[in-house]
Amino acid sequence: LTATTLMANGEAFEHAVALARANPTLDIGCHLVLVGGRSLVNGNPLPPTAAGFIAAVAQRRIPLHEELRAQVRRVVQAGIAPTHLDTHKHTHLAPPVLEAVARVAEEFGIRWVRRPFDFPLTAGHAGVPFVTRLTSGAMGLVRSRFQRALEKRQLRSTDHFAGFQITGRFRKSELVALIGELPQGSTELMCHPGFCGAALRAAPTRLKESREEELRALTAPEVREAVARAGIDLVNYRKLR
Repeated sequence: LTATTLMANGEAFEHAVALARANPTLDIGCHLVLVGGRSLVNGNPLPPTAAGFIAAVAQRRIPLHEELRAQVRRVVQAGIAPTHLDTHKHTHLAPPVLEAVARVAEEFGIRWVRRPFDFPLTAGHAGVPFVTRLTSGAMGLVRSRFQRALEKRQLRSTDHFAGFQITGRFRKSELVALIGELPQGSTELMCHPGFCGAALRAAPTRLKESREEELRALTAPEVREAVARAGIDLVNYRKLR
């Protein structure tokens, strides 16, 4: 694990900041939130679901730029210089959100933004649910427009992205297989490792026990061997050019 993002409106923000300070070699970015939690602009609840978010954006009920700027500002004021941005539930696939993210990135001098389009997986990953594959394919329909929006403000993303299709089923075998398929260039691997304690069990997320499974996969000797066998360099955003 070489990089992570934290949620400025998360309940454990101060704890996350303390962990970030204790791990200075770890790149810290902002996980921008427009679904769930509370606004840092007015304290109101943000839409709890993706459907509610879409309706709120369509009706212009969320001050997108102001909200995202407030979230990044809180991270910066905590003494952290964010290296990259991504969004909860990939909401920056929506053009108005992407525009707001790009503006905020430019304002704070953040060069890197997640491009959440999985590279194609082979038949060896046949266990990916149909709905997940369909969603991943639909996300790809906005890829060109997404890239143009980043280039307009001279923002960058990794060459490739992986992890969306195996979220929730991120086992050691899946990770070893994925490593063997990585294309040339830089790839961001999205993951959600953690411990499933009482707080997580009570949280409104489907990723609970799977977080411990991901942690075991990421720390497995077989995965380290696969990385070495493939000649992969584990880098962070500060080392990318």
